[in-house]
Amino acid sequence: MDHAQSQVGCTLTLDVTAPAGVVLQIAPARPSAGDLDERLDIVGDTGPVHATELAGPVGGRSHLFRVGPGKLTVEYRATLTTGAGSTGRVGDAERVEALRPSRYCPSDRLAGFAQSHFGDLPSAGQRVRAINDYVWRHIAYVSGASGPTTDALDTLLGGQGVCRDFAHLVAALCRAVDVPARIAAVYAPGLSPMDFHAVVETDIDGRWQVWDATRLAPRQSLVRITTGRDAADIAFCTVIDGRLDLDTLEIRAVSGGDLALDDHERLVTLA
Repeated sequence: MDHAQSQVGCTLTLDVTAPAGVVLQIAPARPSAGDLDERLDIVGDTGPVHATELAGPVGGRSHLFRVGPGKLTVEYRATLTTGAGSTGRVGDAERVEALRPSRYCPSDRLAGFAQSHFGDLPSAGQRVRAINDYVWRHIAYVSGASGPTTDALDTLLGGQGVCRDFAHLVAALCRAVDVPARIAAVYAPGLSPMDFHAVVETDIDGRWQVWDATRLAPRQSLVRITTGRDAADIAFCTVIDGRLDLDTLEIRAVSGGDLALDDHERLVTLA
C-alpha cells in the first residue's frame, strides 16, 4: 500500500472537579511522509482552553493544558495521508528500551513460561508469530475484564482481557525471549465497537513490525497515535494534578477505500 488516506477523531466530555493539569494523546503521530490536516478544540465553562503540543517518540504528540472546575469538551478531527510504513532501522537505544521489563510488561516474571513455550524457536519472526497465535487462542477478549493495575502476568493467569492486555502479554513474552517489543496506541478503522486500540511492534531483522493478537482490525489501516513501553506511556488522557472524571468518549476512524484483508501472519509496518 503506497499511500492511504484516513479520517480519524474523537470527542471527549469530562467533569473537572478540581483545577487540573491534563495531558491528551489523541492526535496521530506526524507522518514521516504524507499530509495531515487537523483541528483540536478544547472548551471549558469559561471558554476555549489553550493546549501546548509536546513532541514524543516516533512522531507522537501530546497536548498539555490546565483547566478549572466545570464541564470540559474536547473535539479532535483529522484527515491524513500517509506513505508506506516506516522502513527506518531499529536504533540501539530503541532496542535496549524495548527489551527491558516495564510496569505492565513484567517480562522477567514471565521468563520461565516464555522460554519453555517459545524459546526453542530459531528466529525472532517465528517466536513472535507463535506468541501472537498463543495469545489469540488462549486469551478471551472480554470488555471490562481488566482494570488499571492489570499487567501481563494477570492476563496470562486470568485468561481474558481487552486490547491493552493482549498487547501487554505479547510484548512481555517477546521481551522474555529476547525480541524487542513496544506498544503503540492507534486509531483502528474496522474495529467494532470503535475505541482507541493498542497493538505491539517488534524488532524483526532490524525493522519494527506491527502485530495485533486480538485480530479485530486489519493492521494495514492502523493509524499510529503514540508509542511507548506499555499503557503507562500511551494513555489517551493523563491527569498530572487535580481531579476529573471522563463522562463520555466517542471515537471515529475511517479508512479511504476498502479495508485490507489481514491474515495476521505476514509482516506489516505501522506508518
